[in-house]
Amino acid sequence: MRKFLKHAWTACAAGAVASGLALSGGAAQAANAPSVLTIGTLYASSGPFAVASKGQFEGLQYWADTVNKDGGTYVKAFKKKIPVKIIAYDDQSSTATATTLYNQLITQDQVNILIADFGSVLTSVGIPLAAEHKMLLIDPTGSGANFFTKKTDYLADVSIPSSTVWPLTLGHFLLGQKIQRIAIIYDSNDFDASQAETLKATLEKGGVKPVYYHGVPTSESNYTVLLHTIAAQNPDAVIEFGYAPNDIAFLRNLSSSGLHFKMTFTIFPGQLLDLMTKNVGAKALAYTYTYPTPPLVQTQKVTYGPNTAAFVEQFKAAKNAEPNFLDVAGYNTGLVVQDMLETAPAFTQLSFHQALMDMSGKTTTLLGDFKINENGAQLGELFSVGQLVPSGNGNKMVVVYPKEKATGTAVYPAPAQ
Repeated sequence: MRKFLKHAWTACAAGAVASGLALSGGAAQAANAPSVLTIGTLYASSGPFAVASKGQFEGLQYWADTVNKDGGTYVKAFKKKIPVKIIAYDDQSSTATATTLYNQLITQDQVNILIADFGSVLTSVGIPLAAEHKMLLIDPTGSGANFFTKKTDYLADVSIPSSTVWPLTLGHFLLGQKIQRIAIIYDSNDFDASQAETLKATLEKGGVKPVYYHGVPTSESNYTVLLHTIAAQNPDAVIEFGYAPNDIAFLRNLSSSGLHFKMTFTIFPGQLLDLMTKNVGAKALAYTYTYPTPPLVQTQKVTYGPNTAAFVEQFKAAKNAEPNFLDVAGYNTGLVVQDMLETAPAFTQLSFHQALMDMSGKTTTLLGDFKINENGAQLGELFSVGQLVPSGNGNKMVVVYPKEKATGTAVYPAPAQ
């Protein structure tokens, strides 16, 4: 097997290792505090998930940097602060590679805390491995519905809602706008398909049956024929659920097709607006809808860590760059781990999980309310519906639903560009 790129990040002397630690859920608490806390994770330097994955990893690294400048994170089990060391491997957006590397983190590196890579696809292969080894998998952004079908002590979705609840507000918005003819196209993976299923069920409960409902491979890169097929149904709204490369291809094809829809919705402009603007163009994004996420929308009142505005200011000062949602998600994951370690009475995986359950419903971070169920699904941090409206040389995000979070009203039907 080829040698994989590895990054080990620490404020301590190189080569420092944690020893004598209890990793399994049922193991006894370690007698002596480790010199460093080892956190194992993966990232993708290449492939379809690279941009999002590297953002998430950068946010996690930034969190580790901030706590280590203060002597580390407080660990209640040892009643002291301990510096953090991140061990990270490059999975190159490959599930086969990720499987090998998750196993290496657990069995060879014997990390104290295991954090998944970005998204449902790269998280999926880590879930059974973590459960097999009785290791709690901290899941930043893997939100696929099939992850959360049964009670578990070894999975916690911490920085993004379960995908089954993502489109609830979108469905209610469409019904409230009395939009009847709705077309839905989605990638046939659990992340996107579960959103399509939830939206379809929400609409049908409100008396609206989609005029088009179709799944495509996650690798889909040409939507031209599909767009004309959709247009033949004369929809009043077109919803596309995909990953960033799918959204880019869909919006590019729509822009060049000569077609125009009264409403177009895609997922990733709300998470990676700079990337989408660079690849699609501000004009093609104008008046389209999405789920707006921090820092495009902000949480002002928090119970733990900085609020969104404070984080943005601190991140920009440290990195000389604007953070995107994945930077926020990675940082938020570190915050949740920090809070968990500050409250878990024992240094075991089961104690870590219980600490997260105890935090649930009582904690608000820069991403919003933290709330997980016994299956590990995140039910807080719910998304709004936003519309990108032309402003200057680009677009600004306007939250249009729900009413209590709205910063403006929807422009519907969308003007032709």
